[in-house]
Amino acid sequence: MSDPEPTKTISGYEAKLNKADLKVVGFSSDDQSILRSLRSLLREHPTIIPALILFISVMVFGTIAPRFMTPYALSTVLQQVTVVGLVALAQTLIILTAGIDLSVGAALVIASLVMGKLAVFAGVPTIFAVSAGIFAGGMMGAFNGFLVAVVRLPPFIVTLGTLQIFTALKLWYSGSESIRNLDIEQTAPFLLWFGKAFSAFGARVTYGGISLFLMALVFWYILSKTAWGRHVHALGDDPDAALLSGINPAKTIISVYTVSGLILGFAAWVAVGRVGTISPIAFEKVNLESITAVVIGGTSLFGGRGSIIGSVLGAFIVGVFMTGLTLAGVDDYWQLFAVGALVLVAVALDQWLRRASQ
Repeated sequence: MSDPEPTKTISGYEAKLNKADLKVVGFSSDDQSILRSLRSLLREHPTIIPALILFISVMVFGTIAPRFMTPYALSTVLQQVTVVGLVALAQTLIILTAGIDLSVGAALVIASLVMGKLAVFAGVPTIFAVSAGIFAGGMMGAFNGFLVAVVRLPPFIVTLGTLQIFTALKLWYSGSESIRNLDIEQTAPFLLWFGKAFSAFGARVTYGGISLFLMALVFWYILSKTAWGRHVHALGDDPDAALLSGINPAKTIISVYTVSGLILGFAAWVAVGRVGTISPIAFEKVNLESITAVVIGGTSLFGGRGSIIGSVLGAFIVGVFMTGLTLAGVDDYWQLFAVGALVLVAVALDQWLRRASQ
């Protein structure tokens, strides 16, 4: 028996559409096949779109503002996105599990305050102070993971609550006072190490910028080549199937939030070198900036699909847009408009790609 002709119900009436009708309105079977193939390709390789957007953006802004294409300007973009890029790595791990973390900025600041307080005022050797700060980041992440995995609270609500808790703690712990650059230089200059730079071909490259690429490479390998990485993807893609395959959801989620917190602790050390001071009110927008980078980079907010490389590219796209529009003389509010439009396009594209598997 032949397959029935496709039908479409409009106000209670059934209108039959045969293949000739589909061709008339521009939806031939060949077109649909090509569209499905393209959608499947983009779903399997989510970094294609952000890489293409970044390339086109650099070319366009290089044409509009010739100064943008200089090695110094491009290296400045790298410096500007280093901290956001590292936080985006942490955010990517969580979003891959269909979660989200709104407390990353406050956790990063607390970790940096722990480093500064111990190294500058308590006289603790800098390497131990840095280790304590990274450990503090891991503990804050583990606390979030425990509430999500064991208490079974929604990630949005959990991290919205811990955002307020961590914000209060950082103000209390710091006494609402910053740690000055002069004090850090005199007592714990190693805290500023990631802010050091070297010149190469007219570009000024910081050690913090190099650390972003190295960290991205490490976690790309972990997510792509290890069992833990496959568990993270599986848990975000289909929790029920992951459970049936022997994955422990609670253990995996807690480990993801803990590793994310450790990345934030490391990002705090890089941030100290980048800014030169430790302020309790710094990086208040980094939570939204990191989510923006992750979404633009092609990671699905519904979990299971995305990549570390895409998130780094997303951070660079935002940096390129902001720097390029600034050099082109565009007002600040239009820069925000452009980034917001990119986020909406990225989410709409994610919805379209999700239908590739349905």
